[in-house]
Amino acid sequence: MPQTDASRRWAAATIATLMLSTPLAQAAPDGSGISDGVVRIAVLGDYGSGRDLGGPGSVTAAKLAAEDFHNKVLGKPIEIISADHQNKPDVAVGIARQWFDVEHVDAVTDLAVSSVGLAVAGLATQSNRTALVSGAATSDLTGDKCSPVITHWADDTYALSAGLVGELGRRVGKEWFFVAVDYSFGTAMVKDASRAVTDAGGKVLGAVRYPFNTTDFSSFLLAAQNSGAKVVALAGTGADTVNAVKQTHEFGLQQGGQTIVGMLTFISDVHSIGLRDAQGMYIASQYYWDDDDGTRAFAKRFIAIEKREPTKLQAATYAAVRHYLKAIEAGGSDEAKAVNAEMRKLPVDFFGRPAHIRKDGRVVYDLSLYRVKKPDESKYPWDYYQKIAVIPGDKAFRPEGTGGCKLDK
Repeated sequence: MPQTDASRRWAAATIATLMLSTPLAQAAPDGSGISDGVVRIAVLGDYGSGRDLGGPGSVTAAKLAAEDFHNKVLGKPIEIISADHQNKPDVAVGIARQWFDVEHVDAVTDLAVSSVGLAVAGLATQSNRTALVSGAATSDLTGDKCSPVITHWADDTYALSAGLVGELGRRVGKEWFFVAVDYSFGTAMVKDASRAVTDAGGKVLGAVRYPFNTTDFSSFLLAAQNSGAKVVALAGTGADTVNAVKQTHEFGLQQGGQTIVGMLTFISDVHSIGLRDAQGMYIASQYYWDDDDGTRAFAKRFIAIEKREPTKLQAATYAAVRHYLKAIEAGGSDEAKAVNAEMRKLPVDFFGRPAHIRKDGRVVYDLSLYRVKKPDESKYPWDYYQKIAVIPGDKAFRPEGTGGCKLDK
């Protein structure tokens, strides 16, 4: 099997990675580069809108990453704080400004919802603080909104589009219809996915946009059904996705031969929908708890606290915070530009799989395409996904230098 660039990079850095994964085994600087004697990481997430895909679970994930370092780095304590941004960019920016200016927060993570992610990442750039974006999906974060202090850990709109469109075009059909939420994420997803569809020789037969927090999808799904598209792509999250998928079953879209795709679907969504209604749906993800020993090891620690399997957002938060702390330890400083430069140098351990960070801040890893299992295929709790294909990171993510990021020049 030919090696990808990521695999070669991983093999070349094996010894360094093993040393880094055991923090106390490394000869560390004296900690004088730690501002105010504490590494303070803030989790800014969505706690109660029906899209609680990160929220308290992201706090748990960040704390598990800190535990890997015995809650200290370079001899200084690691502190995890959190707040609810309520899915409102102005609320998020107000909280983040207080954190940066008054509470001396060094890094902020989660940032679910694209409008929140863009707003807070922009403030982090102005304030010279680190933004570990594990929630927002917009590819603009590594495009014209990129920054030396931003790294993007979530699977973004470009990768989700490219991964799903390419594989499903070969397996299901090339005629697509989009049902998208009417805010920045939905707009970006439809744009990226439409480009991917046409590039693959397919056709976009239409798109409708629904208001955030919609409960009645009847008119939108009837438009999708009447289009005759082979693939109906849902570009929403959380409660919107749950309601939409349940109603596709009620309207008989799957029974009529249409395939449902969740462009940004979480395992918690599938759990809420239930396998009866979600069966046969396709999703792409960088993390599924039951993929391999590495994903199961993290899930075991997480479920002991949260009593449920982690979402991909929560897994990305863990990986982001862990890598950030490794970079502080390796570089001897939590100053934003310095630690982000170190993060880009170090290989990323993404649950035992190779990954790396590009100059534009994009964390590159392999994506997997999954089909949601039928009820009789599920053998134990949370046994929901069947892996269909793996999309190499260098194929899934936007090619470096093509997104308009000034750091690529």
